Amino acid sequence: MAPKAEKKPKVEKRVPGKEGETSKKKAKKSNETYKIYIFKVLKQIDPNMGISSKSMSIINSIINDIFEKLAGESAKLARYNKKPTITSREIQTAVRLVFPGELAKHAVSEGTKAVTRFTVY
Repeated sequence: MAPKAEKKPKVEKRVPGKEGETSKKKAKKSNETYKIYIFKVLKQIDPNMGISSKSMSIINSIINDIFEKLAGESAKLARYNKKPTITSREIQTAVRLVFPGELAKHAVSEGTKAVTRFTVY
């Protein structure tokens, strides 16, 4: 017959706030949004126009959704081509695949313009 396994002594759980205990503050989780950028674009279009917080939240969700779709498609393209890096070429192809017709053409031209402007500086 095998010897019985020894039982471990129960450890007392520490409750925050007890004497002699130093409590650390929790790090605040950053919640990144596109709200300031949406607002800046809105003011470029019409300086007198405002937007409700609910509308801002909806547009922020749309942008996050589009970002996820483009990132996923770009990752697939990089994987298919056995490349470890997502470049502007993968992103451009992902835009052409995700966005319909005329919207894809405008998005590609705006993206190309932005990349050109970025590489100049």
